[in-house]
Amino acid sequence: MSAAAVIGGYGADLAFGDPARRHPVAGFGFVAACLERRMHRPTKAVGAAYTAVLVGAAAFVGLLARRRGPPVALAVWVTLGGRSLVTEATKVGGLVQSGDLAGARAAVPALVGRDPRQLDGPELCRAAVESVAENTVDAVVAPLLWAAAAGAPGVLAYRAANTLDAMVGHRTARHAEFGWAAARLDDGLNWPAARLTAALAAALAPLVGGSSSHAWATVRRDGARHPSPNGGRAQAAFAGALGVRLGGRNVYPQRVEQRPCLGDGGLPGPADVGRAVRLSLGVGAASALLAAAMRRAVAA
Repeated sequence: MSAAAVIGGYGADLAFGDPARRHPVAGFGFVAACLERRMHRPTKAVGAAYTAVLVGAAAFVGLLARRRGPPVALAVWVTLGGRSLVTEATKVGGLVQSGDLAGARAAVPALVGRDPRQLDGPELCRAAVESVAENTVDAVVAPLLWAAAAGAPGVLAYRAANTLDAMVGHRTARHAEFGWAAARLDDGLNWPAARLTAALAAALAPLVGGSSSHAWATVRRDGARHPSPNGGRAQAAFAGALGVRLGGRNVYPQRVEQRPCLGDGGLPGPADVGRAVRLSLGVGAASALLAAAMRRAVAA
């Protein structure tokens, strides 16, 4: 994989977003769902085999593409989701700003899995900012980092693992054991990207009127308090950079979670959603340049 392929794939995501039809990730998800129905057993061993088969298959597709420029850039493009993330978050912020809370509640499930029916304006904005922070890791920084580190096989394997985590990694009764391997693999693959996201968000805090030192202090103080070993770092960095407070009571269809508070200040508002989007775009651009530089150094 060349530096040009990394930049080309990143630019395609910014310009076009997700493919409107026949998205390869959706196709992978269909295959994974079919295989899950056949393979499912409530054991970690079977879940690990299921994960290994699908992630290995994705890496193999990457091996077939790695010597051809356009397919490699395409692999980077289809694994990114930065434009879709900022588009959906901007929509929620705009609807709250205009007073259309019903519209914002209808739009926010594209970002988070919590029950939106009782969310008011500040809680809708909190959901949007938390999603932007956390998904900047797995929709932007992690794919770019794995593209830089391991080329097309690495970036496709990463997206496969991340998709499986979303499908079977949740702690439902069906997937508590079966999804363990997918969840732990996704945690491991996202570990470096989450720390890089936090560092870049802190460094770029002045881009959104924040303080780099305050953002980094918030990461050190609050990042480990979150139940996710990765999401907490990104959310704490964004909270510190924006000067807002994230965390609190999250109501999901099957459970209620009380998340620890991250950052200082009040709950975010619509303007803070826009600032979070700008910070995410800045982090993504910096990550793309860093990934391209890494590929160039490897090729030298």
